[in-house]
Amino acid sequence: MLSQYEQVNDLLERYPVLEKCGQEIEKAYVILCHAFENGKKVLTAGNGGSAADAEHIVGELMKGFANPRMISEDMHRKLMITDPERGINLCEKLQGALPAMALTGHIALSTAYLNDVDGSLIFAQQLLGYGNPGDVFWALTTSGNSENILNAAVVAKAKGLKTIALTGKDGGLIRNIADVSIIVPEEETYKIQELHLPIYHTLCLMMENHFWNREGEIKCRQ
Repeated sequence: MLSQYEQVNDLLERYPVLEKCGQEIEKAYVILCHAFENGKKVLTAGNGGSAADAEHIVGELMKGFANPRMISEDMHRKLMITDPERGINLCEKLQGALPAMALTGHIALSTAYLNDVDGSLIFAQQLLGYGNPGDVFWALTTSGNSENILNAAVVAKAKGLKTIALTGKDGGLIRNIADVSIIVPEEETYKIQELHLPIYHTLCLMMENHFWNREGEIKCRQ
């Protein structure tokens, strides 16, 4: 198993175009580790293809990604005490999770807010309600100028969340708000998104390797 920083080197070897992003990827790793180690969560958001990427990130964090993830001994014990029969199946099949939620899939809330108030504030409203100090807002915006993402980033900062931005071009306005901006060196939307995927895959793999070993045993308490 590669170490976390070896994972970054592996990414840069496979995608040399991302060489200038290496330091920011490592900074994002530190922010994510600190949040999960302290019982915090990640909230993701994006538009269009970036909305799909936001959901993808959650999928990699909330279940096993490249390796199995055992649940904690304490949870194993509690499940067996709660229901010895169902507990066997639960303990066998549940996987360790890093708490993450995409803000893109809450259709009733989003459409109600769009209809009743202001569509550009949908993500901001959700961060106001879901976000807590120490959480992380993982924002995806290829231009760095998506109004609904910028509004959400302002709320995140005001509430004491850290913001990681995945963007492109010159980084846009989000780079002035985010704690870390990973700016891929492309101009066209689809090319930017093509480079976002290996970056967030690497970060999710780094998280998994930080908290679990290859056999799925817990290395670090979250």
